[in-house]
Amino acid sequence: MSKLLEVKNLRVSYHTYAGEVQSVRGVDFTLEKGEALAIVGESGCGKTVTAKSLMRLIQTPPGEIKEGSSIYFDGKDVLKMKSDELLELRGAEISMIFQDPMTSLNPTMKVGNQIGESLIIHRGMSKKDAFDEAVKMLELVNIPNADKRANQYPHEFSGGMRQRAMIAIALACNPKILIADEPTTALDVTIQAQIMELIKDLQVKLGTAVILITHDLGIVASVADNVQVMYAGKIVEKGTKDDIFYNAEHPYTWALLKSVPRLDTKHKDLLYSIKGTPPDLVFPPVGCPFSARCEYAMPICKEAMPEVTRISEKHEVCCWLQHEYAPKVKKPEGIGGAV
Repeated sequence: MSKLLEVKNLRVSYHTYAGEVQSVRGVDFTLEKGEALAIVGESGCGKTVTAKSLMRLIQTPPGEIKEGSSIYFDGKDVLKMKSDELLELRGAEISMIFQDPMTSLNPTMKVGNQIGESLIIHRGMSKKDAFDEAVKMLELVNIPNADKRANQYPHEFSGGMRQRAMIAIALACNPKILIADEPTTALDVTIQAQIMELIKDLQVKLGTAVILITHDLGIVASVADNVQVMYAGKIVEKGTKDDIFYNAEHPYTWALLKSVPRLDTKHKDLLYSIKGTPPDLVFPPVGCPFSARCEYAMPICKEAMPEVTRISEKHEVCCWLQHEYAPKVKKPEGIGGAV
C-alpha cells in the first residue's frame, strides 16, 4: 500500500469578531490507496473544516490554513498549488459529497447536465457524450429509469435519490479520493443503510479511497477500515475499526460508543448523552480538551496536553490515563477491560 494523502500538523483558524477560532489544531493522518477512513466526532469538532482543507476550499478570509501545515496528495504539495492545478485537483482527483444535497445541487439545471459538467471540464467531452455518460453514472448509483431521471430537476428527486445523484457527480471523473461529508444527514434509517452500502460497493468496485466524515459511529462499522476520533480540533484516538469498536482507550471514544443505541436496550432505559459542551476554541484549553466533560479527569488533565501513546502499530491515543502512574480505571460496560 502506498500513501495517497499525507497530512501533517494541519491547523486551520477562522478570524471572527470574537477572535481567532482555532477550528483544527495540529491534525496528522495518512490515507492509503483504496482505504476507507472515517473521521468521527461531535458537530463543530473540525471534521468538515479538515475535509475542505484537503481541497483548499477554506474561504480566505475569514478562514486561514496556518503556516507550518502540510498536505501532500500523490506526492504533490496541495498548499503550493496554483489555481489551474487546484481546478484539476477538485473533481478529477479528489471529489466531495457535501452534507445537504438539496443546497449542493443547482435547482435550475437538469441532473444529467450537472453530472456531465465535470466531464466536459476535466475530460473534454462533448455535451452529448457527457450526458450519455451521466446516464451511465446514474445507473451505477442504482437510480431506476436513469435516462428519464437524467432529464429531471433536483426537486423531482427524493432525498435519497438526490444523495445518489451527488455521489454520481462526485464519481463522474473517477477520482482517487472521495470525501463523504455526513452523507446520510436527514435521511431515514433505511435509506441511510442503502447509501452507506452503495458507497462501500463503489469503493470496492472502483478502487477509490474514501474519507467518511460523520458524528455517528453507528454507520461507520460497515464502511471504514480505519477510524479517527476528533474532538475540539484534535485527533484524540485513531486505529483500525476493530481497535475503536472493541479496544477503545479514550474516554471520549467510550462516550461516543455509549451514545449509540443498542438492540438490547430496555424499553424504559434512558439513552446515554455526553454531559456538558465542547470548549470555546477562541480560547482553547491548555490541557486535554475533553477534561471538563470527562468523568475520569485528573488534575493533570486540565494542566497539560497528554502525549500520544502508541497502543499497537495502528492504534494511538492521546490521554493521561495511559501514563504509567495513572490510576487504573474500568471501562464502561460493553466496551472492554481495564486501561
